[in-house]
Amino acid sequence: MSTLQTGHVGLNVTDLDRSVAFYTRVFGFEVAGLADTHAFLGKDGRLAVTLWRQTETAARTDVAGLHHLSFQVDTIEEVREAEEVLRGLGARFAHDGVVPHGEGASSGGIFFTDPDGIRLEIYAPSGAETASAPFGTAPTCGFF
Repeated sequence: MSTLQTGHVGLNVTDLDRSVAFYTRVFGFEVAGLADTHAFLGKDGRLAVTLWRQTETAARTDVAGLHHLSFQVDTIEEVREAEEVLRGLGARFAHDGVVPHGEGASSGGIFFTDPDGIRLEIYAPSGAETASAPFGTAPTCGFF
């Protein structure tokens, strides 16, 4: 394998309509395909996330599986714009506002959950250096 990159991520959700509305609003995804049991979401013709209505229970953080899903944007201003959208949706945040990935790090973002409790992150490679890291030099994304 000379080139390897993530193709898309599939997530189990309890309410497909609610999750489609959340992911399209927060991330600006377009619906590329929709059925009773699943939705294909992406941007600019590229599939990013598939949502599957295959569970009746919310995500658990105490079992093996996805720890969190992270999305990179270009600027910290885009992170702050997403934060405002999420606050308007009543999303649950792990930290108050933008935080760096570790003490002294320039990269950082916001850490929150979707309506099913799936842990998500939106970050920028720079611009978070003025905030305090919640866990010192330990990676912020590992502890939420």
